[in-house]
Amino acid sequence: MRIGRFHHRGEIFYGIVEGDTVLPVADPFQSLEPVSGRQFALPELDLLAPCLPTKAVCVGLNYRDHALELGMALPEEPVLFLKPSTAVIGPGEPIVYPAMSHQVDYEAELAVVIGKKARQVREEEAAGYILGYTCANDVTARDLQKKDGQWTRAKSFDTFLPLGPYIVTGVDPGDREVSLYLNGERKQHSSTSQLIFPVYRLVSFISRIMTLLPGDVILTGTPAGVGPVQPGDTVEVVVSGIGRLANVIVPGT
Repeated sequence: MRIGRFHHRGEIFYGIVEGDTVLPVADPFQSLEPVSGRQFALPELDLLAPCLPTKAVCVGLNYRDHALELGMALPEEPVLFLKPSTAVIGPGEPIVYPAMSHQVDYEAELAVVIGKKARQVREEEAAGYILGYTCANDVTARDLQKKDGQWTRAKSFDTFLPLGPYIVTGVDPGDREVSLYLNGERKQHSSTSQLIFPVYRLVSFISRIMTLLPGDVILTGTPAGVGPVQPGDTVEVVVSGIGRLANVIVPGT
């Protein structure tokens, strides 16, 4: 099932996508039952980010191939950082290249969308707390990350968290191909089978630190091949069985 978030004539709502038809639902985190008597044609709707997280919990250095690329030892525990909700944008929205940075990088990722309040979750129970999965781009001002010695400023600019296009339910996260295309050329390609800490373990680990709320997202890490973008570039994150997320880079002021 594909769940989207849409805008139509001043109204914002969630809906189930079936082919070119969208069936509105009141709240996908409560019920996936369509609202009786309502449906829309997909082309008449504006597609938004598929959820509004209170926080995005991100995992650094979680692909074996990326650790090898950087010449770094595998972490013993997940390395976590946060991105603010104000960084979220949807498919087709521009990523703004901030004037204070001189190197902005793409990072293609599989994102986990939490479906219900999660606290102290056991790994074997984690799947029951997940609504579905979507594509994410963990955009990063790499020069500021190196300059600051920590990641908050570099990861937190407005527009630095594209999500979408849809939340996809009922898929196994264990072997999803994750790719990034820069102006049509593939720059990143790997599989979630390369994750050092797989999805269900991440949900359990994070829930023992902080409460995860419906709509929160977990970014599971990026594979090898991270690199820079420039204004005018188009970046596309593709996750097999999940979708394709495209955004254009524009200059900031």
